[in-house]
Amino acid sequence: MSKTVFVGLSGGVDSAVSAALLKEKGFNVVGVFIKIWQPEFIECTWARDRLDAMRVAVALDIPFREIDLSSDYGRMVVEEMIASYASGITPNPDVLCNRHIKFGSFMKYALREGADYIATGHYARVASGDRRLSQNGRRFTQKQSKTEFELLRGRDKNKDQSYFLYTLGQRDLARTIFPVGGLLKRHVRTLAQKWQLPVAQKSDSQGLCFVGDVSMKDFLSRYLKLESGPVLDSAGTVIGSHDGAALYTIGQRHGFTVERGAGDGKPHYVVSVDISANTIRVSPRREDAARNEAPVDSMRWIGKAPELPFKATTQARYREEPCSATITKAGTEIKIIFDEPQIAARGQSLVVYDGTRCLGGGVIAH
Repeated sequence: MSKTVFVGLSGGVDSAVSAALLKEKGFNVVGVFIKIWQPEFIECTWARDRLDAMRVAVALDIPFREIDLSSDYGRMVVEEMIASYASGITPNPDVLCNRHIKFGSFMKYALREGADYIATGHYARVASGDRRLSQNGRRFTQKQSKTEFELLRGRDKNKDQSYFLYTLGQRDLARTIFPVGGLLKRHVRTLAQKWQLPVAQKSDSQGLCFVGDVSMKDFLSRYLKLESGPVLDSAGTVIGSHDGAALYTIGQRHGFTVERGAGDGKPHYVVSVDISANTIRVSPRREDAARNEAPVDSMRWIGKAPELPFKATTQARYREEPCSATITKAGTEIKIIFDEPQIAARGQSLVVYDGTRCLGGGVIAH
């Protein structure tokens, strides 16, 4: 009897090809569009994406469903994000969305409705024990066993999304399929064209899905009191202005002005943010924004927690080159000691890897 997979159809090409690959492999595929929260002052985009998801389901001749998770999204993603910015913390809403929505509310719904697995268009891979899964569009097997499941980077280094998936545990991975994780993006486009999927030429979405074409400044200004304030140099001298301290994160080099002559035209980097004083401090030296170590809260291990200390590679920001580090413990706190100084902003995710294997991660504490 064929296994049933509920595929999260976003209206994009990655989830569409994921559904097509699973159907080709003999799965009983059900397409599900997840409606998320969107503020009233932003042009509605979910309706257009929903239509594209429906068109994909029709093209593939698979059942189509819709689940409204806008309330969950608003409460568990948006409210937490706004509260973090208000406290001077730079959150990672993509991680929150994966943990609470796609692999939280959606997975619970799918399993309750009889699904054996869920699938998404993420560029990541799942492996079980010593036998790694083939998810390259040519062969696909998933053997349930007592062996631990592993989360691996996607084959396409430019699209790898494992950084945003580090909160997944063993139960999540045992029920999850990433059909395009073993493919390069250009191959996904080729398959979409080959199968004449209606979203084959659709461009990838950019930024936060619920913000759309509105800037983060415009979005946050609806919920936070943002006031312009001074930009300070390392000596505390005012050298420019900014639009509101809550908008800035460590290492940022845009969105504020520096007076002519204050830095000889060189780019400046945010090295500290003071919400209470509504000031940011900047430096023309990027290394001044970097640090040698970072404490991590809410550490989650995908498999068995490793013995500390140990050496691994870490990533403090998406699309950042991984760096070697020592993961250790200081009292009850996990601490990451970098081999070379890194920009690591409070609130961002710090993810730990062993080669292509994602071991887990946490949130930079301060």
